[in-house]
Amino acid sequence: RWWLLFVVLLHNVFVAASDVLELGDSDFDDTVAEYETVLVEFFAPWCGHCQQLAPEYETAATKLKGTVSLAKVDCTVNSETCGRFGVNGYPTLKMFRNGEDFAAYDGPRSADGIVSYMKKQAGPSSVPLHNERDLDAFVNHFEASVVGLFFVNYLSFFSSADSSQMAEFLKASSAMRDSHRFAHTADLSLGLKHGVESDTVVLFRPPRLNSKFEDSLVKSDEAVSIASLRQFIRDNVFGLCPHLTAENRENMRGRDLLVAYYDVDYLRNIKGTNYWRNRVMKVATQFQSQGLNYAVANRAEFQEELEEEFGLGPADGGELPLITIRNREGQKYSMQEEFTRDGKSLERFLEDYFAGKLKRQVKSEAAPENNDGPVKVVVADNFEELVNNPSKDVLLEFYAPWCGHCKSLEPKYTELGEQLSANTHIVIAKMDATANDVPPTYDVQGFPTIFFVPAGQKDLPRKYEGGREVNDFLNYLKEVATHPLILGNGEKGGKRDRVWEILI
Repeated sequence: RWWLLFVVLLHNVFVAASDVLELGDSDFDDTVAEYETVLVEFFAPWCGHCQQLAPEYETAATKLKGTVSLAKVDCTVNSETCGRFGVNGYPTLKMFRNGEDFAAYDGPRSADGIVSYMKKQAGPSSVPLHNERDLDAFVNHFEASVVGLFFVNYLSFFSSADSSQMAEFLKASSAMRDSHRFAHTADLSLGLKHGVESDTVVLFRPPRLNSKFEDSLVKSDEAVSIASLRQFIRDNVFGLCPHLTAENRENMRGRDLLVAYYDVDYLRNIKGTNYWRNRVMKVATQFQSQGLNYAVANRAEFQEELEEEFGLGPADGGELPLITIRNREGQKYSMQEEFTRDGKSLERFLEDYFAGKLKRQVKSEAAPENNDGPVKVVVADNFEELVNNPSKDVLLEFYAPWCGHCKSLEPKYTELGEQLSANTHIVIAKMDATANDVPPTYDVQGFPTIFFVPAGQKDLPRKYEGGREVNDFLNYLKEVATHPLILGNGEKGGKRDRVWEILI
């Protein structure tokens, strides 16, 4: 059975080749204490998200070998360790420094994202720069670089940290090391080269994004503190038109954002990529004071989102950029006219956007022709009519068709609707959150998620956190409903009735 032996040997080779440390109850503390920085994944073998993460984690561990160590703990056989660190979901990732649990890992879950994030955790939070070669090498990076230039204690800079500005800079760099790159220098000649003669902080934009439409570096004019440096970076790190990626997209949420999607490739085609970016930037400079942000992104990387959110398929637009806008309220728009090389079509699109002339793009199922059931069906197109009716309380369930918990809830939710069918001031409703745009005031992270939307306070939906039996819902609604409930058996209940009974 030579082939069986071969399979066993091959398996052992692959197991031995893993660069992820496997830790357990017996060796966790001693092993983690040996490393300055280590990322630990607490997992369960049956967990689907863990299985999805596994190849990315392995790849990241190999790329980070010699820089930062990655480890994993199987919580199904090492419950003592997992319990000590409060692990109650999988996968849970935590960063340890010198054996101590110092922060939860909330970075990307792709191999490249983990590598980028953890490299910032290795070594000092701010890199000392001794000469021009150090500075050039540091700022020649895919991401922006933040450099502190402090000349007060020029002669003793590297042996003393008694400069208050320097101390604040180091504290700030430690607080933000997971998001940005920091370095510092006391070499006056490096400051003079960039027009800096006194203590300050300079943000260098990535060289690939250098453009005639904006400066390649920005100087802070504020005294250094964690708060002021955080604000300075936030205001300037993206510049006029950054490169949007899956790794930085979360940092750009909450902004009014126009994105040009095309074949963005800063590894193999910098010139071609910046050809279209420059045309976006030229138009963007005309509208800079209007509060809209701009970005370019690789279309293939976001194709699934383009189809799901904007209905734009792979064939739409050809090789020309596709333009979309999503504002902080979640409203979406897409440019219907073909992108022209002179930028005039984009200019017209923006003029119409700021004039309020564009039709908002909404992902919505068709509203049902008959909506007389005990549970009203809400879609994006009838949300305003059914949920935002100012005279009615609404209990609204956001669900997904594939969700097992939602299927279990359905008969109980229907019974609730039947028991309250005599009420004219309360609506029991549900909405498929996978097929309709969810308004941004509703934080839907899982299914089912239920909100109570009171009459007259439609901008203040309240998340329901109670039980999921019919009586749980009834007791809750008796407490919060604007009008007394009329139940299916004719019984009345509600906060007003109880108050009246107490007064009697």
